[in-house]
Amino acid sequence: MLKGNVQEKRGYLHTVISYKDENGVRKKKWQSTGLTANGNIRKAEAILKERMEAFELELKQKQSDKPNEDILFSKFLSNWLAMVKSTLLITTYGGYQYFIEQRINPYFDEKKMTLQKITTKDIQEYYNTMLTKGTKWNSVVKHHVIIRKALDYAVKMDYIPSNPAARIETPKRQKYIAEHYNQDELNQLFEVIKGDPAEVAIILTAYYGLRRSEVLGLKWSAIDFKEKTLCIRHTVCKTVLDGQQIVVQKDTTKNKASIRTLPLIPEIEELLLETKKQQEACRKKAKGSYCKDYLDYVCVDSLGVLLKPDYLTQHFEIIIKKNKLKKIRYHDLRHSCASLLLANGVSLKEIQDWLGHSDYSTTANIYSHLEYGAKLKSAGKISETLNLKREKKDGK
Repeated sequence: MLKGNVQEKRGYLHTVISYKDENGVRKKKWQSTGLTANGNIRKAEAILKERMEAFELELKQKQSDKPNEDILFSKFLSNWLAMVKSTLLITTYGGYQYFIEQRINPYFDEKKMTLQKITTKDIQEYYNTMLTKGTKWNSVVKHHVIIRKALDYAVKMDYIPSNPAARIETPKRQKYIAEHYNQDELNQLFEVIKGDPAEVAIILTAYYGLRRSEVLGLKWSAIDFKEKTLCIRHTVCKTVLDGQQIVVQKDTTKNKASIRTLPLIPEIEELLLETKKQQEACRKKAKGSYCKDYLDYVCVDSLGVLLKPDYLTQHFEIIIKKNKLKKIRYHDLRHSCASLLLANGVSLKEIQDWLGHSDYSTTANIYSHLEYGAKLKSAGKISETLNLKREKKDGK
């Protein structure tokens, strides 16, 4: 039951509402009315009445929204995801849905874990189990992000007193050494893909170090043949939504730094102009069968259909295997670009801008092991500076 009164503090009137929390502890809620103490007591009492009514409704709503003590953690996660769906990008929602339904919920369902009883140890054991089963570090981190966000919401709504995931020691990431092609290997690749449906996408990725989503999202309207520039600002990626794999086209990139304008390299300009002519010829030849949904996209097939993310990845693997080339992933073409830039004296900071990394540390963590030229330069400078001389003994 609520109790309330008006009190004076430093010359102003305040409403004071006394209530019991969920643990039966009596608490007081102070709020200023903004009214001076002289002659405003009745106005303050009217404000108090309104505030008590509103606060009582708030407490009732919170109590009705609060899950019972036996709610399963998995059910809470599903409810939370439905609640935040409208605030998430479709690709983010799809990823969250997949991890919750296919990975997190089955594990905690089996253990009959409830929201109120889940502990830091329980969550840590889940991560350790996933890693033991071969789940990649990046995926485990994504699981952690989801669980922590959901439990933050549970704390905010007073479902639980504190977030057990906040005390988790996240798994240590093993440093990833990226595979890459050198200059000769890339040139060999370019030879075997001549005329291939994925030729343009592969070459653009290798030259500019583009992400798969970026090269597939490249549009003719983003290429300025007059100013000789190419703008990365649109992406095409995949996600799984309600069990169905869908392709998402969006005018956003992975991060703000990924939106970048790059110079149009002469040989790429020539390749793109030739590609544009080929697309126009295919459109005339196919007539009504030509797909008109992707006319502004660079990476389409002979019927104008946009190349799909999975197709690009899988087709690249087939090319590598068929031509007995060194095995690398499609994404490793991006690493190949960075390694060639490093080998030719381009700084890590410049590579960060070229690749569109949001943080310099990302670039340094991935590619610093390749920066051997800078180490040789440092060795030479320290040798010149210190000039250590050792006396020869016995004429030796």
